[in-house]
Amino acid sequence: MEILQFLILPFIASLILTGIHAYLGVHVVERGVIFVDLALAQIAALGATIAILLGMDPHGGGAYWMSLGFTFIGALIFSLVRSRHKRIPLEAFIGITYAVASAAAILAMSKATGETEHLKDMLVGNILAVSQREVIKTAILYGCIGLFHFIFRKRFLAISLNHDESEKLGFNVRLWDFLFYASFGFVVTSSVAIAGVLLVFCYLVVPSVGAMLFADRIGTRLAIGWTMGTLVSALGCYFSVFFDLPTGATIVCTFGAVLVCMAIAKTLFFKARSGEKKAEPVKMVTR
Repeated sequence: MEILQFLILPFIASLILTGIHAYLGVHVVERGVIFVDLALAQIAALGATIAILLGMDPHGGGAYWMSLGFTFIGALIFSLVRSRHKRIPLEAFIGITYAVASAAAILAMSKATGETEHLKDMLVGNILAVSQREVIKTAILYGCIGLFHFIFRKRFLAISLNHDESEKLGFNVRLWDFLFYASFGFVVTSSVAIAGVLLVFCYLVVPSVGAMLFADRIGTRLAIGWTMGTLVSALGCYFSVFFDLPTGATIVCTFGAVLVCMAIAKTLFFKARSGEKKAEPVKMVTR
């Protein structure tokens, strides 16, 4: 019981991550920008490194806002290059941005005298160490971002599902793209600090991919994604206790195992349905 009480906050944090990331994952997969969270996380780490070089407390508000400011710059870049360079996939720009931000962070860290361990924690995360204050703060922040996306859901979905058609309809696509990536930056900057890059990436992509195996409608995909994320969070926390394993890595592996099971179930279901159609008797027409 003591161990379960110890895991209650990490489990609640996992549910909060599931709620916002499963939704954002739908947009990320439809836009074809699978690795945008990695790029924005690295940009945020670069901002934190610069803050340290400027003498800011890495755990203070100044470093956080510096990181967030850098993610806004990344959001601006992604929103601009998508509209101007249609022949070049946006994923290519995301990869370039990730590489440059990583190299710049390494150069900046080479000049930092200390506190670089905080940057490692920012990218690796430790969901077991999450506090009640962090859980409450994250829930309020994500609730506000979720409300923002709910109010403007038609615009965001229209642009994610059909970018070119949205431009023809007269939408200010660059502005809405920036708002999407900026709100996404808020989420990534906070989530990565709690759970690390790998776990955040799984919460973002895996539920959406798993849902796409069984549904095409956005509402159904969200329901499947939220259900999958909740079950995987519970199973991951349980397995981490039962087998005495790191919680974050256990949840990541559980995501992979559950996705494989869903893919197998989809294949078997599809074959069964195909067999039923082939086995339907042919009605003979008699004169």
